[in-house]
Amino acid sequence: MRCAAFALLTTACAAPHFDVRLAHDSADERATRAQLESLATRFDLSPWRFTKRLVIDEDSTPHSHPVLTLHTRHLEDDWLLLSTFIHEESHWCFSDHQRDTDAAVAELEPLYPDLPFGFPDGAMSHASSYEHLMVIAFEWRGLRHYVGELAARDVMEFWSTDHYRAIYKAVLANPKPIWDVLDRHGFHVPDASGSCHA
Repeated sequence: MRCAAFALLTTACAAPHFDVRLAHDSADERATRAQLESLATRFDLSPWRFTKRLVIDEDSTPHSHPVLTLHTRHLEDDWLLLSTFIHEESHWCFSDHQRDTDAAVAELEPLYPDLPFGFPDGAMSHASSYEHLMVIAFEWRGLRHYVGELAARDVMEFWSTDHYRAIYKAVLANPKPIWDVLDRHGFHVPDASGSCHA
């Protein structure tokens, strides 16, 4: 019997698992951990587990590095939390294969020449905005696998009004060129083995 994907270190489990730390041990952080545990019970999230440590910090913006960190903003919406988890884990796939990521970014730049950077429409830098095209493509396909096409699109459309707005809109409008580039550089949605790269 497989263990929950967000088991604590004290849980006996043969499979890799997360060490979930709470930054402040607040009620909302504990509730978010329980929400993640519930999602991990409902869905097999193991293909997306590129990290073993995870922090829940109600004062932080979600980020992937150096330690994957989530916030408590989405206690009322499981799909937004699941989407955020997939998004941040996807960054680890691309950072683990940086040479191919950089080559893919170089191909995406002329395909999306006007992609902005800077909040709220783009990411923190020019290169990061283009990498986010790939991360968000992964996020959408991963979410669609778990919750279906309509619910996944609803989440993506919500993000397109929230942050990385131009990037989400670009992926929603025409994801095929992004996937063509990803395929050429060996990237694919993680499979049961946890591999995201050929």
